[in-house]
Amino acid sequence: MANPKSNKQIKIIETWCKGCGICVEFCPVNVLKLIDDKITITDKDKCIRCGLCELRCPDYAIYLEEDKDEK
Repeated sequence: MANPKSNKQIKIIETWCKGCGICVEFCPVNVLKLIDDKITITDKDKCIRCGLCELRCPDYAIYLEEDKDEK
């Protein structure tokens, strides 16, 4: 699933999130939560960077981005 040495980080564009909760349902490690109808990451360290949230988000509000600090 995820590459444990991946330098990608999960990012959210809150203004694009409509609060559908699809990403929450697909997250295999339960690090996503809806708070006030917006997606929130509860624990970035537990995220396995599998990309399922990015793949399933109909609004492109959540994605994986390379961590520029790691380069």
